[in-house]
Amino acid sequence: MIDFDAKVIHPMLIGASGDAFDSADYIYELKWDGERCIAYLDPKTGTELRNKRNLKMLSKVPELTHLHKQVKARCILDGELIILKNGKSDYFEIQKRSLMSNPFKIELLSKQYPASFIPFDILYYKDRDLTLLPLMERKVYLSKAVGEETARMALSKYIEGQGMAFYTLAKQQDMEGIVAKRKDSFYIEGKRTKDWIKIKNLIDDDFVVCGYIFKDNNMISVVLGQYEHEQLIYKGHVTLGVGGENFQRIKEVPQIPSPLFAPPHGNENAIWIEPQLVCVVKFMEYTANGGMRQPVFKGLRPDKLPKECRSRDGMGGI
Repeated sequence: MIDFDAKVIHPMLIGASGDAFDSADYIYELKWDGERCIAYLDPKTGTELRNKRNLKMLSKVPELTHLHKQVKARCILDGELIILKNGKSDYFEIQKRSLMSNPFKIELLSKQYPASFIPFDILYYKDRDLTLLPLMERKVYLSKAVGEETARMALSKYIEGQGMAFYTLAKQQDMEGIVAKRKDSFYIEGKRTKDWIKIKNLIDDDFVVCGYIFKDNNMISVVLGQYEHEQLIYKGHVTLGVGGENFQRIKEVPQIPSPLFAPPHGNENAIWIEPQLVCVVKFMEYTANGGMRQPVFKGLRPDKLPKECRSRDGMGGI
């Protein structure tokens, strides 16, 4: 039974990925490029936002302090924290905000690039646990709970049945992709479910930051890892660039004499660090030997634990 005051919900996660398909048994929503959050909203007492690790986020996005004024009754919403830039959700901007602690800088960015919360599910409404209702019934309650939509909070829109056309539209707009959800699916806290399927335009995956190597022209290469069962394994490199805020955070992690795996050839000059941080890497496709073709460093991911980064046999993502 959900306890609103405890505020300890861990969101349900996507448990499958695949190609676009049409089915009358599914709805289809955009896959927003942001940070997953649970919103605890009470019209009388205020707003609280917590990420997947249950860390409080409102100090990072003070412009969302008054979300509770948009709901008609006490409720718990699941959704995506995003920042729009040039009309699209920009992961770098929300990731940068998540890592900031200076209130003055946060306030400046909140005016320049204000965040929004896009709820796509509701778990609790008017002292009632809704998690064991089918998804489409929860969608009705979600519409009831959220009053007039604003730029700070607007419901995630969906279509029924036409997944292939919706995916094509998302791809044309260079969006991350879409998520297919079974209409009759329940909400199971903290579990991965194959009732939710991600259909990606661009492939990305989450990796443990295991170390870094200084390259020519002041470039930095990040050494990547993922877990297979309880063992951290080597997963290659990605170029970070010349530094910036992400590298400043990486440099703060304590160094260790050697990694938790046998380092392959080419890593003799690596500086190894404790496996504390997670990063997101975009790439074209997996190669036959499990590597990545044309990997691009997307940013650190403070809402995910290293042990959640599983090899391809497991599932990453939201």
